[in-house]
Amino acid sequence: MLLRLPLLVARFLHNGRLRLLFVALIVLLIIGLLLSYGWQTDYQLCFMDGEGRAATQSTGSVGLELLDDVLEAEPKPTPGRTIFFHETSCHQNGKNRYKVLELTARQACAIESAALHNPNFQVFVLFAGPTYQIPIAGHNASHPQTLIEAILSYSNVHLRRLNLWSYAAGTPIEEWLKDGRLFRSKYLFSHISDFLRYLTLYRYGGLYLDMDVVVLRSMEEVPPNYTGAESDTHLAAGVMNLEPTGFGHGIAESCLRDFQHNFDGRDWGNNGPGVITRVAQKICQTNDIRLMQEDRKRCLGFTVFGRAAFYAIPWKQWKDFFEPEKMEETMARAKDSYVVHVWNKHSSKLPIKHGSNNAYAKYAEKNCPRAYKAAGEFF
Repeated sequence: MLLRLPLLVARFLHNGRLRLLFVALIVLLIIGLLLSYGWQTDYQLCFMDGEGRAATQSTGSVGLELLDDVLEAEPKPTPGRTIFFHETSCHQNGKNRYKVLELTARQACAIESAALHNPNFQVFVLFAGPTYQIPIAGHNASHPQTLIEAILSYSNVHLRRLNLWSYAAGTPIEEWLKDGRLFRSKYLFSHISDFLRYLTLYRYGGLYLDMDVVVLRSMEEVPPNYTGAESDTHLAAGVMNLEPTGFGHGIAESCLRDFQHNFDGRDWGNNGPGVITRVAQKICQTNDIRLMQEDRKRCLGFTVFGRAAFYAIPWKQWKDFFEPEKMEETMARAKDSYVVHVWNKHSSKLPIKHGSNNAYAKYAEKNCPRAYKAAGEFF
């Protein structure tokens, strides 16, 4: 075989089709390496930077302030009495390459509505990775209030950053995180959000909310350990509450173990709604979502609310929040809801002019008045 190698190489070099195939493979390999490098760069900037990497950067004469780490700063989340939001997208500012604190008007609305209706709960907004904000010296009445100022005007709102590795340290998912499967996900930021919601509930208990909700009334007296059905086949992971010890903590641990055991980076919903659905099926010993709601004893104290509680308007009808002719019907359907979920994945590109006569605008005007005003002409 070794004696024939020079002959095989010679034939290969004289075969135009094989040469072309070889060149194409080399080009694909180079492109793959470049894409991998670019992904690694963004990934490192968003989630792996050391704390001091950009701490001295500034935008001209305006300094930047690194958000405090949730594990270190005071006050810390009150176990079981805290509402959590996570921000896992990556906002970088041009060539300076730092991650800046940024919220949309609708995200600010979710946070404000939670703080407004639950004054005895702390509201923690956790930003994944090193995040910087321009220091706020205090609101000047002669200038319009910014969205960040609007939410920080509530004394129970706290903005924090977290480091994925230190945040996972000492938990059942610490070792799994190190193998890198999470960061090879096709839906990286979404799946980091899924990862964090279960990890936060494991660490602190309390109430997790998606950033695309509007809270309509107090949830302080709702007994812990609950989630809501989105359909007849699946629970949803956008509103979840677990107590920090005992039964609730055990559910959170089961969610973490299910997350790593069944993780699929190619499936958008498998690692979010899929996790809580599978765990609830085991607790309740049934796959029948309707039976979970009707037979509370079956679920041993874990409550599965019907769709009216958090998802009165299903995702296929998300436009109903924006259409004036559907306003009364939409608000009537959600009249008993604790929360409305406005399906940001579908609705984020549809702006609302300030003062519009639709359900979302009316909800915002009443439940997040400061953010709604700070948003300006469009919400």
